[in-house]
Amino acid sequence: MNNRPETAATQLLAKVRREKAMLRRKVASEMHGLSPERRIAASARARALLEQQRIWQEAQAVLLFAPLPEELDVWPLVSAALASGKQVALPRYAVASSEYIACWVREPEKDVEAGQYGIREPNEHCAIAPLLRLDFILVPGVAFDLHGRRLGRGRGHYDRVLAAASGTTCGVAFDEQIVREVPVEPHDVHLNCILTPTRWIEL
Repeated sequence: MNNRPETAATQLLAKVRREKAMLRRKVASEMHGLSPERRIAASARARALLEQQRIWQEAQAVLLFAPLPEELDVWPLVSAALASGKQVALPRYAVASSEYIACWVREPEKDVEAGQYGIREPNEHCAIAPLLRLDFILVPGVAFDLHGRRLGRGRGHYDRVLAAASGTTCGVAFDEQIVREVPVEPHDVHLNCILTPTRWIEL
């Protein structure tokens, strides 16, 4: 009798994880059809749309990210944000703790190098950015829904960062990555905004 609730919870968790895996495959299949030209144009539209938002304009300290080849290209925002006087942080993988931390970047051409998994990240000399100092956080993902739910890559790295941060969180994606519903687990963090090349949604 005492094992039934635990068994039910375990079964539910397994079901959610199967649904997540299926959704990752489905979105990856749809994204495969996007040409490089469409990705470039869509990324430029998304960046322009973000720069029109007051919440971005007023943010003083932001956490951006180095996109993977298949992700919407937000990288030009690093230089744009620095040029406008913002403090800019990027995630860096801390090998000792097997988690991501945020570090300040002042000169991308000097401060950034290929790190864990080949992703661009701050050098070791870059100072750690306290997560509670961040006003605005751009968040990558595989898929998002319009309730602020996010499907990541399954490692939970960003969920741990978001759980410790206090700034506005914004999922960024191509329109093809917006789905009706993202299955979630208890540790999954809901976002405050969603940005696509055609939509800005505050939740």
